[in-house]
Amino acid sequence: MSPLVSIDNVDMRYGGPDGTLAVAGLNMKIAKGDFCAVVGPSGCGKSTLMKLVTGLHIPQSGVVIVAGRQVTEPVSIVGMAFQNPTMLPWRTTLENILLPLEIVERHRKRLRRHKREYVEKAEHLLETVGLKGFGSKFPWQLSGGMQQRANLCRALIHEPDLLMLDEPFGALDAFTREELWCVIRDLHAEQGVTIVLVTHDLRESVFLADRIFVMSARPGRIISEHTVPFARPRELSLLYDGAFNDMVQTLHGEIASARAAA
Repeated sequence: MSPLVSIDNVDMRYGGPDGTLAVAGLNMKIAKGDFCAVVGPSGCGKSTLMKLVTGLHIPQSGVVIVAGRQVTEPVSIVGMAFQNPTMLPWRTTLENILLPLEIVERHRKRLRRHKREYVEKAEHLLETVGLKGFGSKFPWQLSGGMQQRANLCRALIHEPDLLMLDEPFGALDAFTREELWCVIRDLHAEQGVTIVLVTHDLRESVFLADRIFVMSARPGRIISEHTVPFARPRELSLLYDGAFNDMVQTLHGEIASARAAA
């Protein structure tokens, strides 16, 4: 079976021919249903990788293929969630969640005639992430963690084949962050969506992912890949397991070496 995402020998430079080379010789393959994490030193190109997969950037060389098609424009089968939820303050939580349906062509055509169906789907997602009954609230009435839960619903409402998460929990306190790890864990188990998580938090990567890619310092490339051995479903008690922490330390050592080699 062909991978859902294939990145082959990609170079991406910002600022023209003499600009900053963000990634070079980047290679990665992600199968449908995978949960992958990407870690590495600051500035190594993790967010650039995300933008390449979603079609927000087109590489100067190499090929990015998503769902069998070369990426030459923004990819509609992708949902995205970032560290800042960026919810529109004049729209209710429910209206914010429905926003992608006004943009994704195959849903936009159906939205007016079948709005009740989509509202029910949004309300189910809200219930799934622990926000049942909050659809009528405005963003300013929600905590940061609640906004990020709603942000995940918005990323999933158009039934994407691929969910890209760029440091989605980095601005949250430790307890809220761990709660949302469990939300993402359960969403992945329930929906089977392919997930790529870009994160600085090595505990987060080991707890959530099935495979972890480690990037070099800029220009970024993949220097190692790890299969996470812990069975699913994973409970938060795993964070105190010796083997879990050994894997976190291994990743930490690889990233420290990559920084030193820069």
